[in-house]
Amino acid sequence: MHKGKSINQNYAVLCSGSTSRNLTTMKKNFAGMVVALASLLVSAWASRAQAPSPQAIVIDLNSKATPFPHYWEQAFGSGRAILSLRESYRDDLREVKKIADFKYVRFHAIFHDELGVYDEDEAGKPIFNFTYVGQVYDGLLANGVRPFVEISFMPKKLALRQDLHPFWYKQNVSPPKDYAKWDELIRQFGKFLVERYGIDEVSQWYFEAWNEPNIDFWAGEPKQATYFELYDHTARALKSVNPRLRVGGPATSSAHWVDDFLRHASKEHVPVDFVSTHGYSDDTTEDLFGTHEDIPIEFRACKAVEKVHQQIEASAYPKMPLLWTEWNVSGYGKLHAGDTSYAAAATAQTIRDCDGMLDMLARWTFSDMFEENGPPREPFYGGFGLLAPGGIKKPAYYAFGLFHRLGATRIANPAENVLVTRRKDGSFAIALWNLSPPDKPGASRTFELSFTGGKIPGRLFLFRIDQDHSNTMAAYEKLGSPRYPTSEQVILMNRETAPKTPETITVHGGHVKVAVSENGLVLLDARR
Repeated sequence: MHKGKSINQNYAVLCSGSTSRNLTTMKKNFAGMVVALASLLVSAWASRAQAPSPQAIVIDLNSKATPFPHYWEQAFGSGRAILSLRESYRDDLREVKKIADFKYVRFHAIFHDELGVYDEDEAGKPIFNFTYVGQVYDGLLANGVRPFVEISFMPKKLALRQDLHPFWYKQNVSPPKDYAKWDELIRQFGKFLVERYGIDEVSQWYFEAWNEPNIDFWAGEPKQATYFELYDHTARALKSVNPRLRVGGPATSSAHWVDDFLRHASKEHVPVDFVSTHGYSDDTTEDLFGTHEDIPIEFRACKAVEKVHQQIEASAYPKMPLLWTEWNVSGYGKLHAGDTSYAAAATAQTIRDCDGMLDMLARWTFSDMFEENGPPREPFYGGFGLLAPGGIKKPAYYAFGLFHRLGATRIANPAENVLVTRRKDGSFAIALWNLSPPDKPGASRTFELSFTGGKIPGRLFLFRIDQDHSNTMAAYEKLGSPRYPTSEQVILMNRETAPKTPETITVHGGHVKVAVSENGLVLLDARR
């Protein structure tokens, strides 16, 4: 509207000198605007009408309570043994130790030739050298973490064949050429550890025979029979050093062979102190179960745990500890979901579903200092770790910090996406999440919690991990996505993503509403 003219004057100007055709056009345009506006209003009303109602969750603080040991933070995997001699590896270990206080770390290749463990003289007599082995384990223990010893791989001079695995560091996956020499290597290895650290210390370690012998990490044929031969020799040689040393297996991929392994151990009277196996969330149902069941990725790992748990109960060793020595959420391929808040929500789901069926769930890995496919080429490549190269903290890192706040007692609740826990001091902490497959569109959800029983506080402290909280990728992109972040940029990213002061929410009449973003995780804590 031009300055100095009234609305009527403007209308008169528009109409004067206009043809009937122009007037008709104006009327059509106005009518179209009315229709469009009406359509927008209808669409908005329909959207509101279709919006999901808040999910109601009743939390009875007097419900059945069961022990809730933090089995998911007892151990982590990591890159191969020699990497532990790097200070950057130990820096990452210390960072994860701060938030999870884990007790064990497991890695491959303690017998790789790069550690110089085994040689032979001109007459073929074994020569043993545990110099670097001692440095590896000294470094772990100095940082408050014990070794979970995976006995692998084959020194080249002890190998039957030069069967090199395609991993970047080319480990030898052959059986030994001489089991008498293998037995002596195991005995000397065990004696070295006991003499260096004492039996009271080493008896608290775990010794696992090999890694995933059912796939290409073992070249014996037939695989199962030759692995059982390797296990028998390894277990008996270790026990000959001291019967208090703990040994187990079969350390298989995708939850294979456990029932056969226990039958073999019982029949042959072979020492076994624990069962170990692996299973990842994105392993196929065909591999895990031998079926074509349509089991969502987010629930497969714990279904596999349940299968193995039942196999142990039905065996000659029904109380045998189950140690799941490799697991991780799905990265959804090129989506690199493990670098996003999805990893936090998916881990929460796994912790909930696997509870009570195993003694240890070791996430593979604590750090992206990991060279199976060579040195990392960029900070965010979908690596397994909680920390990206350079010590960049991912959402999963912060999630483990929140999980550590959960209590040691679980209060029963049927809701699929909640964990209600109580601490020794009587306070409670509740994890709540909104899990959605990254390859399918999801949405935010609102949860309405109703508290009954027990002492209900008037306020709760709320911690979040989602697209707006502890989102490492957003912080990285804000810096221009540098391929080689400087130490200063790493500090900036970690400062940007560090948990802020928690929200304080008021509980009205035992009720509280909480909105959770897609693949968000929240922790409601009765204490700050």
